Amino acid sequence: MTSKIAGHLLVECLLAQGVTHAFGVPGESYLAVLDGFHVHRDAIQFVTCRQEGGAAFMAEAQGKLTGRPGICFVTRGPGATNASIGVHTAFQDSTPMILFVGDVASDTRDREAFQEMDYTHFFGPSTKGMAKRVERVDDPERLPEYVARAFATAMNGRPGPVVLVLPEDMLTQPVMANALQRLEAIQAWSDPGALRSLRDMLLAARQPLVIAGGGGWTTQSAQALQRFAENWQLPVTNAFRFQDTFDNHHPLYAGDVGIGIGPALAQRVRDADLILAIGPRLGEMTTGGYTLLQAPKTKQKLVHIHASAEELNRVYQADLAIHATMNAAARSLEVLTAPNQLPWTTWTQAAHADYLDNLEPQTLPGNIDMPAIVALLQKHLPADAVLTNGAGNFASWMHRFYKHHGLAKGHKTQLAPTVGAMGYGVPAGIAANLLTGRLAFTITGDGDFLMNGQELATAVQHGGKSIILLLNNGMFGTIRMHQEREYPEHVTGSKLQNPDFAVLAQAYGYVGVRIDKTDDFEVALREALARPVGTLIEVILDPEVITTRGTLSAITQTALSKQVGQG
Repeated sequence: MTSKIAGHLLVECLLAQGVTHAFGVPGESYLAVLDGFHVHRDAIQFVTCRQEGGAAFMAEAQGKLTGRPGICFVTRGPGATNASIGVHTAFQDSTPMILFVGDVASDTRDREAFQEMDYTHFFGPSTKGMAKRVERVDDPERLPEYVARAFATAMNGRPGPVVLVLPEDMLTQPVMANALQRLEAIQAWSDPGALRSLRDMLLAARQPLVIAGGGGWTTQSAQALQRFAENWQLPVTNAFRFQDTFDNHHPLYAGDVGIGIGPALAQRVRDADLILAIGPRLGEMTTGGYTLLQAPKTKQKLVHIHASAEELNRVYQADLAIHATMNAAARSLEVLTAPNQLPWTTWTQAAHADYLDNLEPQTLPGNIDMPAIVALLQKHLPADAVLTNGAGNFASWMHRFYKHHGLAKGHKTQLAPTVGAMGYGVPAGIAANLLTGRLAFTITGDGDFLMNGQELATAVQHGGKSIILLLNNGMFGTIRMHQEREYPEHVTGSKLQNPDFAVLAQAYGYVGVRIDKTDDFEVALREALARPVGTLIEVILDPEVITTRGTLSAITQTALSKQVGQG
């Protein structure tokens, strides 16, 4: 048996788990691992990123796309703290991910050595933490054990991030151990008695509603969910930023339950007598600040199906809680026998009609018609395009008006942070293109883009391509909106002095285009689709166009009128 150094063994462990790409910023604390990537460069690619937050977002996107842990490597304190935004996103989005942190040498530990920190306390696993597990590998012979456990922890139950800390001297030690075999996620099956109870609850319902989302969905489970909905003629909604869980073109689709929810759908959630929550953890955004579904006990009957037993009954006391992974749950549901006649057919049809009505835009000022631009995207983007966004009001245009075919048609097509992290969309789109070769389209804002715009350099260096639609309104729009609601006409901190984004994109190696009227967009988009390199299309958006439904001035006037009334 030939010995090798631990850093090389770690890369072999990743290969054994089927990893083809790892994202990171190189650091001196894990040089031995970087050398392992060099040795195995024909089998695995280390994608050199420009900031650890961008690298972690890329790894999180990798987890969403593949269903297996996205891989990120960073160094010590500054690298780990920069990467924490991606770990937090993976935690709240229920995405499998592993962050490897190169650490100080063992003989300098606990002296506040250069860039030393306590990773266990920083990433601390808990219901309010950032990681499911944080471990330090001191014995190089046990690396295969730790890596395998990290994969199992990240994938099983509620998927999420794991942090492995790697002392730099450990990585250079000779080892005789070998990688362990590939692990697959364990399926938790629905209890047959619970399924009988669910069927009885359906038979007693008159206005049922499905909310589907969360982590762990596959093409097979999405298709099984669709068959279940068709068998029972159930209206299906998608949870916040999981809009590719159910085909938006399907006649049973009723819309997305999240920020900017359609008023009719919001009322329908309140009016439902039975909510089937399949997969989501029912967080603040999906529940309208815990008002559409009141915590801890909903007015509606609640069936909550989730992959983690710890998540069930944690916030909401369900009338029926079912512990099951999405693949198992959906396949169990699709064989539930429906009666010949169902009393809610009109309810279901009206729910879909409400969704279609919500696609009708309001008239807003300015030379840019955003619903028309989204319609052009719907027309020209391929059905398997991966759409990404960060956080900001700009994202609501895609959330409201773009229709995903999604997982039921064979592809995950939406990468968006339910945690609401700015700067996610640009690196996520680049990662999606590098991993899948599919077209990646990102919508971003002027504030959002500058969080991680430097990763355009990563795309160019590694041959990646994305198309970026950047909406420039000269401000942190979401904050300005809330500012006007709470402190009208007191503008502090939300104005932005921006660079020339088109020129900036060109400096990185993208093509930069700037437009200020709708008629110019289709040509710019078609040219971007035809190019072998990435394109950033900067759109100058009237600051008045603050949401998909109203103007900034209207928000201000409403707030001022309220103040006068209270005075």
